Parts: sequence; structure tokens; C-alpha cells
Amino acid sequence: MTGPRNFIKVIDSTGSSRRFKATIDPEGEGAGRESHRKEEIKQYFRSFLWSLIFTTPVFLTSMVFMYIPGIKHGLDTKVVNMLTIGEVIRWVLSTPVQFIIGRRFYTGSYKALRHGSANMDVLIALGTNAAYFYSVYTVIRAASSPDFEGTDFFETSAMLISFILLGKYLEVLAKGKTSEAIAKLMNLAPETAILLSLDEEGNVISEEEIDSRLIQKNDIIKIIPGAKVASDGFVLWGQSHINESMITGEARPVAKRKGDTVIGGTVNENGVLHIKATKVGSESALAQIVRLVESAQMAKAPVQKFADRISKYFVPLVIMLSFSTWLAWFLAGKLHGYPESWIPSSMDSFELALQFGISVMVIACPCALGLATPTAVMVGTGVGASLGVLIKDGQALEGAHKVNCIVFDKTGTLTVGKPVVVNTRLLKNMVLHEFYELVAATEVNSEHPLTKAIIEYAKKFREDEENPAWPEARDFVSITGHGVKAIVRNKEVIVGNKSLMLENNIVIPIDAQDMLTETESMAQTGILVSIDGEVKGVLAISDPVKPGAQEVISILKSMNVRSIMVTGDNWRTASSIASQFGIETVVAEAKPEQKAEKVKELQAEGYAVAMVGDGINDSPALVAADVGMAIGAGTDIAIEAADIVLMKSNLDDVITAIHLSRKTFSRIRLNYIWALGYNILGIPIAAGALFPSTGFRLPPWIAGAAMAASSVSVVCCSLLLKNYERPKKLENLEIGGIQIE
Repeated sequence: MTGPRNFIKVIDSTGSSRRFKATIDPEGEGAGRESHRKEEIKQYFRSFLWSLIFTTPVFLTSMVFMYIPGIKHGLDTKVVNMLTIGEVIRWVLSTPVQFIIGRRFYTGSYKALRHGSANMDVLIALGTNAAYFYSVYTVIRAASSPDFEGTDFFETSAMLISFILLGKYLEVLAKGKTSEAIAKLMNLAPETAILLSLDEEGNVISEEEIDSRLIQKNDIIKIIPGAKVASDGFVLWGQSHINESMITGEARPVAKRKGDTVIGGTVNENGVLHIKATKVGSESALAQIVRLVESAQMAKAPVQKFADRISKYFVPLVIMLSFSTWLAWFLAGKLHGYPESWIPSSMDSFELALQFGISVMVIACPCALGLATPTAVMVGTGVGASLGVLIKDGQALEGAHKVNCIVFDKTGTLTVGKPVVVNTRLLKNMVLHEFYELVAATEVNSEHPLTKAIIEYAKKFREDEENPAWPEARDFVSITGHGVKAIVRNKEVIVGNKSLMLENNIVIPIDAQDMLTETESMAQTGILVSIDGEVKGVLAISDPVKPGAQEVISILKSMNVRSIMVTGDNWRTASSIASQFGIETVVAEAKPEQKAEKVKELQAEGYAVAMVGDGINDSPALVAADVGMAIGAGTDIAIEAADIVLMKSNLDDVITAIHLSRKTFSRIRLNYIWALGYNILGIPIAAGALFPSTGFRLPPWIAGAAMAASSVSVVCCSLLLKNYERPKKLENLEIGGIQIE
């Protein structure tokens, strides 16, 4: 009913004594999300920087300065009893790292434990606390005892937190790149628009440049060559070509003239257009695409449940493993189960056991496992959107990679869905222009889909092609399923099928009979035209086959995907078209609910079924299928029934959708192998499996660095999906628009 521009005008016009000024938020709708992400990146970077400032001296005093004679002497100076200056410095510097900078791990573990689950924060908090509080214990013992010799682990807790924060910073940085697709989509909308004011006759009175977010329904917008279309709408005046590839993925510019629809965010190439805005703000095609991509990126794929289940049991298992490792090494030390020469000079058997226990706890963090699926799904759905394949959620993405049987609707899916007159044969000497004038005048009152094809064809014989005025038709009668009849220019004109002619006692000549048989064998519809009781001509109407459809079916065959055609059309037409494509199984004369039954039948046979249809009558089947693919969505993006929307209306995108989901899932599997394999390999090394034979052990801070590296590597592995390319076979496939002369 209203829009932001009206609000601004009202606010601006309030009282002269106190003038208010209103503007639209410069940040825009998507900026909040973007600023939140930037803030998160900044936060992690700040935390890492501060932890580095405190941790570096802790690391130097414990690992480096101990080997520099002069400094070592200064650090070893006793303060009280056995407490040294070095220990005091490490304690003071590591405390803010543990409790202020590392506070996020405490709050994270508290929230997780309150909800009855344990996560990565619990492991980090346990590991760092064990190292920190044991070190505090050694400091207190050293200060209160004249002969206690112990080693602190302050550097372990501080370095561990620093490395994990570095890992988290790199992770959020990389994860930001996974949703670049949304940012790119957001940027498609132009910043400004030219608003026109028209008088009652439709003449332009004035032009005004406004923020494109101030466009309201029914506004008239001027689109100059090279500018982006500011809003969804239809052309009121002008002719041009519009490049819609950014929305539909269709590379070829589309011709637009009066009455044609346009999509916001597309680029006007050559002419000036005046358009009437019909869908603005959240209703626009672009906004709907953004919403779909966003919800797809946030949704969990069923395979994610596997990771969630593992993580649920993994953390308690890790804590048990960690405790068992410490206990085993501690008891072995107490019972002299290994030579004392194994214990490094700076620690005792308890401390050695504690280091092994903490290393196990830290290295086994399952965070890489938690990132394996969502990051790949985010990148996969983003890549799909940029290719004109809108995948609605993780479930659709997962379902598509299992598909081994596709059910195609015929009209509008395998064929263009727009019938055209392909042949006219006149049986009597008559001018074609006059013949079509009588036919069009009779048909113009009919609602039948084939009528439109006849009238469009008849317009070509007229000079006033836009809005021709046909002769008046009197006594018009429409006979459902047969045809129409009327009196035009005092001639009785009947247009319809064979049975309509026979009903009216009109003899069908042998020539006409032959042509009808010929048209049906070519999957065309034959229509007879009788004038004053005599058959004067036969029209052949065909729904052209989509370009490249045959190649798409054969590529699917090579991918081990079975193709089936289901249509409401008659058997002869259906089987004729199926044979052109190389489809062996055909179900014809099927009602919408029968299409859904066929899908369920195939599922019962063990197939993972995808249904490819063009909307309304295919809805039951689209819902019933494992994956519903809606083709030819154009601007009506939010097709509720479908899981995947193929925006270009090109059949080759069926292959792109399946191929992309297979690629995404191979990446998810790779991520799982990476994450689980890393844990399976890392835990035994951290537990000291190599220590007896090689003397190699993994200090906790190195275990923390390795754990952080595993998360970053999983995210980077998912990001490689950005380089996805469609199968090479599709690049050589000539699929373009159909030119119907």
C-alpha cells in the first residue's frame, strides 16, 4: 500500500518549527550480516594479537633464555625459597591469557555443559586449566619449600590459547569466503534509479534520481543503455536487449519490448526502456534468490548428523583417553615401568605424564569434523547459484548426488512449452493472408493453448502486427476438446479436429487425411479448417523440442542415470518425442497425481528419483521425488514444491545440478577423511606411542597448533570447490534460445 519513499516525504514535511530529516539506512539489508562477520574477524585478530604480546615473553623465558648464560642466571634468581624470578614473570604474563583472553573458552564450555553436551571449548578449557593450575601448584610449592624442584607449564597453557586463537582467526577469515556468493548477489542491485513522473496521457513530466531502495510498487523507472534494471517489472515503452546472465545464467541477451517482463539486477544493453515496477524489496527475484541461497547455506545436510553424532560421543571419549594416557604414564613412572633416562632433565614422571595427557586432549578436538560438511555445503550452494542452479538446502544437495533415475515432464521441460504453427497446406486456391484472417477472427475468442499459436502466426501477415483488429466473428461456439466455429464475413468457418468436421457433415479429402497422419507421426497436432462446408486447409502445430535435450539424455545415460518421460499428452505424440530423445520408458496420458504415483513406484524399486518439471501440474511429483527440480522458473523463484530451481530453463543444468552435488559430496568425504584420519593418526603420537622407540613426543602447544591447522585445512579444502567447472561435455553442447520464424 505504501513504501519507504512516502514515509520519508511525510517525515520531511512535518511542522516548520521543528524540521525532521529522514533518509534510508545507507548500510542496506545485507550490510548487517557483513559487518557482523567483519567484527568477528576483528575480534579474533585482536584476541590473537594480545595473546601473542603476553605469550611471546613466556615462551622466551621458558624455551630460549634458559640457554643464554647471563639471562639464565637472572631468571634463576630466587625470590622466596625456591621460587625464581622466571617463574613469577611467566605466572604474571600467562594469567591474563588464561582468564581474560581465553575467557571465550570458559563461557563456551559452560554453555555446552549446561545443555548437557561437551564441545571443543570443554577440551581446550580442561587442557589449559590442567597445565595452568599444575604450574600454580608448583609455584606455591617452590615458594613455601626450601628444597622443592619442580617445572611449570605456563608456556603450555599460554601458547595453546594463542595457537587456537590463530586457528580460529584463519578459520573465520576462510569461512567468510564461503559466502561470497551472497555478497556478489547483493551487489547486483543498482544503487540509484531514475524515477519518472507521467501525466494522464502517459507523457514524461519530470525525471528524478533516487536511491533504488526507495522504489515503490507501480513506479515508472527509466533504464538507460548500460544501466542495471532497478526493479522487477514490465516494459511500458521502448525496445532493447537485456543481459540476464547474472540472474538466470543465460549468456545470450534477451530482446525486450512493450509488455515483456524484466528482472532487477540485469543489464540493459542498447535501447532506453520505461518500466513499471511490480515487485520491490523482499518480493523481487534477486531478494528471493538471496534468501534461498542464505537458507541453503544455513541448513544442515543429513550427512552433518553423522558428524554431530560423532562429536557428541567424541569429547567424553577424548577426556577418558586423555585421563587414561596420563594415568598409564604416571603409574609406569611410579612403578619404574620405563628407564629414568626417558624423563627429560627439567621434569619428573608426573609432569611427563601430564604433558602426554594434555597433548591427547588438545590434538583430538573434533572441530575439523564439525566444519567438514557446512563449509562444503556453503561453497557448493554458492557456486550453484552463480551457475543459475538454485539448491534450496543441504538435503537437496545430498539427495542429488545419489540420483540414478530422472523422471522428465514433456511439455515445457523436454519441449519449449510454446506451441507454434510449423506448416500450413491450402487445399483450395486461396490467398494465405485471407485464409489466416478468417482463422484468426474465429480463434481469437477461444481460450485453448493452441489458439495462441495460430493467432501469433496469423499476425505475421498483418502490418499492424502489435495489436491487429480482426474481422468480427458472429455466433461463436467453442466445442470443448474439438474446436471452434463462427460466422466471419458471412462465411461459416470451422476450425478443429477430424471429429468436429464429421459432426458437421464435412467431407475430409484424402490429401487432408494424409497430412493429418503425417503430422501425428512427427509428434505434431493437425488442425482442419473448413470454410462454408468445405475443408480449405490443414495446419500443423508443434511444440518444438528443446535444443540439446537429446545430448543431455545421452550424457545422463553415460552417468548411469536412467531417464523416463511422463506426460499428459497422447501416446502417439509422447512415444514419437521420446524416440527422438532416446528415452525408452514413456508414461502418457498421465494426470498430475499419476505422475506422483509413478515416482513412488520407481522409489519402491530402489531408485533415487529426481523429477524435472515446469511447475503447477508437476507439483505432486516434484514433492514426491527424492529431489524435485523446477525448470524454467524465470523470475518466479520461490517455486515451493521444488528442491532445486533451474533458472536458465536449460536441460543441461539437470546435469550441472547432479554433477555439482557429486563433486560437493566427494569434497565432504575428503574433509571427513582429513578430519578423522588426522585424529586417528594424531592421538597415538600425542599419547607417546613413538616416545619409547624414538624419544619423540608432542608438546601440548604443538598439539594445539596441529589441531588449529586441521580446521583451517578442512575449510581450505572446501574453498577449492570454488574452482568447480561444469562437465567438459556440456561446454561443447550448443544450447541456445530457439528462433521460431
